[in-house]
Amino acid sequence: MTIRKALLMAQAALTQMLDASEAKLEAQLLLQHVLNVNRAWLIIHESDALQAKEYTDFKALLNRRVQGEPIAHILGYREFYGLTLKVTPDTLIPRPDTETLVEAALAKISPHQAAHILDLGTGTGAVALAIASKRPQTLITAVDASQTALNVAIENAKNLNITNVHFVLSNWFTALGQQKFDVIVSNPPYIEQEDAHLNLGDLRFEPISALASGLDGLDDIRKIIDDCLIHLKPQGWLMLEHGYNQAELVADLMSQTGLVDIETIKDLGGNFRVTIGRNPLIVNKHWA
Repeated sequence: MTIRKALLMAQAALTQMLDASEAKLEAQLLLQHVLNVNRAWLIIHESDALQAKEYTDFKALLNRRVQGEPIAHILGYREFYGLTLKVTPDTLIPRPDTETLVEAALAKISPHQAAHILDLGTGTGAVALAIASKRPQTLITAVDASQTALNVAIENAKNLNITNVHFVLSNWFTALGQQKFDVIVSNPPYIEQEDAHLNLGDLRFEPISALASGLDGLDDIRKIIDDCLIHLKPQGWLMLEHGYNQAELVADLMSQTGLVDIETIKDLGGNFRVTIGRNPLIVNKHWA
């Protein structure tokens, strides 16, 4: 069995669940993982024969994927914003849509500003570590209510040699006292708890606590918005990822809380994905 034939076999199996381009990519990723090579090597050596064990191992991984197991769990990692992140069943799998949240934060953080950033529900640490890698002068506090998820984030920070992120076990703001931040970002759970999509695809393998939030999906978003002004510095920004159909509701909640300059940003697919709002308070120099 040559590499080319093995890839074609895998692509055919994966096209039952993925479109053709995704099937081709995932087949390559699985075989790269087995052979411990990069994509260029795979293409150059497509006429090479696989060893019996290599082919057996490849078929075993392919079978796991065909059964629906997320490829991120099979490989043990996911690429996000140029970073390679460890992923486990204890964490949400980072998705390209969430890079919109990172871009929104970077747009408000000057490269020359020693800002203090808070990432709520950090999971793998994807958002916090992506921001930290582009703004090394910032100090980022990343919290999660799950110690197992937090352990994954801490390991990712060590693997990436990122040292300007501090990890805290906390249910949203509860362990943060009166700390205040220049920017608060979060990709919280926002799926309706009865949504049928929770029983489909990768979502079946991810922690429900990182996905669903009440009947309308907004329970955790409400908690974050309700308490955000306690922890936002004057002129500080709150930035939330949410469902494609939740932008107006999230904007209304921000407005009711007193945030201003509210704006919703589209993701790469053209869906309204991130809504931001600013604390209108201004620092009174006489209080300093």
